[in-house]
Amino acid sequence: MLRGALGAVAVARFGREAMVGAIRATLAAARPAVLAGAAVPDAEAVAAAAMAALERAEQPSLRPVFNLTGVVLHTNLGRAVLAEEAVQAATEAMRSAATLEFSLENGGRGEREDHIRALLCELTGAEDAIAVNNNAAALVLALAALGAGRETVVSRGELIEIGGAFRLPAIMASAGTRLREVGTTNRTHPRDYVEAIGADTALLMKVHTSNFLVQGFTSEVAPAEVAKIARNAGLPMIDDLGSGTLVDLARFGLKRERTVQDAVRDGADLVTFSGDKLLGGPQAGFIIGRRDLVQRCAKHPLKRAMRLDKIRLAALEATLKLYRNPDTLAARLPTLRSLTRPPAEMQEAAMRLAPVLAAWAGCDAAVAPCESQIGSGALPLETLPSFAVRLSGTDALAARLRGLPRPVIGRIQAGALWLDLRCLEDEAAFLANLNAT
Repeated sequence: MLRGALGAVAVARFGREAMVGAIRATLAAARPAVLAGAAVPDAEAVAAAAMAALERAEQPSLRPVFNLTGVVLHTNLGRAVLAEEAVQAATEAMRSAATLEFSLENGGRGEREDHIRALLCELTGAEDAIAVNNNAAALVLALAALGAGRETVVSRGELIEIGGAFRLPAIMASAGTRLREVGTTNRTHPRDYVEAIGADTALLMKVHTSNFLVQGFTSEVAPAEVAKIARNAGLPMIDDLGSGTLVDLARFGLKRERTVQDAVRDGADLVTFSGDKLLGGPQAGFIIGRRDLVQRCAKHPLKRAMRLDKIRLAALEATLKLYRNPDTLAARLPTLRSLTRPPAEMQEAAMRLAPVLAAWAGCDAAVAPCESQIGSGALPLETLPSFAVRLSGTDALAARLRGLPRPVIGRIQAGALWLDLRCLEDEAAFLANLNAT
């Protein structure tokens, strides 16, 4: 088997040991059928099966897909797609040694945050800034640095649970701070914060309920008011924005989301937010605000465990630089580009693709209006008008699409498979992918 033409190719590609192991596994799998009377497979068939198994094992687990779910920032599909500038910067950082912690000015040691600190301060108006590996880490670090062993005051209506069953009270406990909840699920008033402050209070915190909305008989205290109460008591206030955006989405025709700049102007001492959601960068979490408090976070022992590598820092720097020109941002940042696509674009694409998909899938296909979602907890009740190709097949067809060289991920709804085209930018690549099978 190893001496045949196919075996020689496999050994050259995968190594002798791997090919021998694959042949043995193939023979073991075939043995029950042979003992039951089936024909013994010939050497070339065994070699071909072994090589196919090695090729499957060599395929990466983390693979690019076509996100046609209708959720732009899909957590399970990696959230934000990076801008080309960020991809190029990350690639360059991977290819060589880099000035990660080296100062070209004095030839001595530098700081990782030097690559993004000035940009973040410029864009947000904050005094100082650091970055860690996600927003949950940013919040844990801030609470550990400022509130360990003491109480942190939070409204009961803001005790959120985010994806993966991570709950704010558990995050606070892991940071070593004690939760002091105030108000009720639906109503919290300024006096609730004031009355909760005591000798054991370390800080006040405002949490953006990014993945749900309480409606009806409700009342909450505005972040600026919470900041004022904290300031009057001589305490710091953390404003956890969750997603976090650096630009007013209303200028792009979307519903306005409170910005990081808003949080700084409202008087928050520290603001935490994400890098891979509305900001449109790689996974990261930011702590910005008062210099003395940011530096307390930077010097905490946990910071080293949460720091970013050169690849993500390079991508972050390139992404943040795009925000210097808001006029070109929607064209250059994939997240914003997907969120602002006019429905007519998706409708035209659906009309072109529907007959092709019908022929490929062997089922009915129709152009159908639908609603896209922003995703990742950002503006949870807001939807965006879009268009999809609706296919009459469901589970089996969805599995077939997932089996393509570049898997296609849609959503099953109302007894049909919907392929929302909001995030499909490379139509030619999509068609080539269909024809590859």
